[in-house]
Amino acid sequence: MPADLPLEEPRRRLTGRPGPREPGVAHPVYARWDGYFAVVFVVTMAFVAAASDPGRGPRAVALALFAATAPWYWCVGRRLVRTEGTDERRSAVYVAVAVLLFLVPSAIVGETRIATFALVPQCFMLLRMRWALAAAAVVNVAPVVAWALVEPRPTGDLFSSFLFALVSLAFSVVFGNWIILVVEQSRERAVLIAELESSREDVARLSAAHGALAERERLSREIHDTLAQGFTSLLMLVQAVQSEFERDPALAHRHLDLMARTARENLADARALVAGSAPADLDGGSLPDAVGRLAERHREQAGAPASLEVSGQVRALPPALEVVALRACQEALANVRRHAGPGAAVEIALAYGPDALRVAVRDTGRGFDPAAAHGGYGLAGLRARTAEVGGTAEVASGPGRGTAVTVTLPVRSPAQVRSAS
Repeated sequence: MPADLPLEEPRRRLTGRPGPREPGVAHPVYARWDGYFAVVFVVTMAFVAAASDPGRGPRAVALALFAATAPWYWCVGRRLVRTEGTDERRSAVYVAVAVLLFLVPSAIVGETRIATFALVPQCFMLLRMRWALAAAAVVNVAPVVAWALVEPRPTGDLFSSFLFALVSLAFSVVFGNWIILVVEQSRERAVLIAELESSREDVARLSAAHGALAERERLSREIHDTLAQGFTSLLMLVQAVQSEFERDPALAHRHLDLMARTARENLADARALVAGSAPADLDGGSLPDAVGRLAERHREQAGAPASLEVSGQVRALPPALEVVALRACQEALANVRRHAGPGAAVEIALAYGPDALRVAVRDTGRGFDPAAAHGGYGLAGLRARTAEVGGTAEVASGPGRGTAVTVTLPVRSPAQVRSAS
């Protein structure tokens, strides 16, 4: 039979189930069979040595031949039983020699037939079903026939021996099917364990990849919301200073001071990003104070009005929510400076509700069409960051009508926290 033939094919081709030596069957249960075979061997040797029928010479021949089955199993059969995908020809040779070493002593000393309890399981372990059944029939019936031919026996002894052989054969068939069932169950467990280990490896690999991707996205958002925006502000200030040196030196010097402060803030944000701590604007202060500093910085950089309105009960919120709210204001103000046009006024609103924090940034700039395709990472990163904490981000705009960015973040009240715990 081809080695790549699936297991179901032998089931269709044979009238019974396939033997345990079909391709792909695992045999971890046979590690405990050595002790059983050893016990049967020792018991058989004891009965043969104590037999009274044969003479001393025939008994010695029977003992010598049967004793050879022990090294034959240990050197050849044991390895075949434990090896997955054992060669069928080698298995057949081993069983044939083992049966021969058994038949001759059993023809001399009837007690040798006790070894049937060890030899039959090996037939079912190493051969396919049809050959295992044939070998079991030979092992059970042939010794009685040979025993009767060696020396005339009383009719009663022959009848009882043949009856015992038939009962032993029936038991061998049942026992062999039980062995096949055990092997199939062992195979299924081995397959399930292999699949489980493979699934665990896949889960670990996918978790590591997902973690790396999530960390990469987080760093991308942090860099965009801090360093990239800071560098953009520095570039805009450099362009302004270049045009102001001769026309308005005083304003140019103020812009240079603003550039230095922006660079220091960018450096602080970079250090916070590397350390994994809170943003520099939130370090030691409240969210309204940090947003107020953003509005003041926007007024200085854009030269346009920016106001902040805070409503509701101001309180400390989870750091993750405050970081998202701060980054939303940073992104919205950066977009105003880049796209709203000169002189666009900005209104920032922080509304503390019992269940949510609402952040709104509105400008009076030129606006844009939200349905049109827009490049850039800012708004997409804002929506992703907001979704991570269970919030929503909405952008409303239109050509000539300004832009409004509204972020709603869920807030758990102390009562909800206590009930959840």
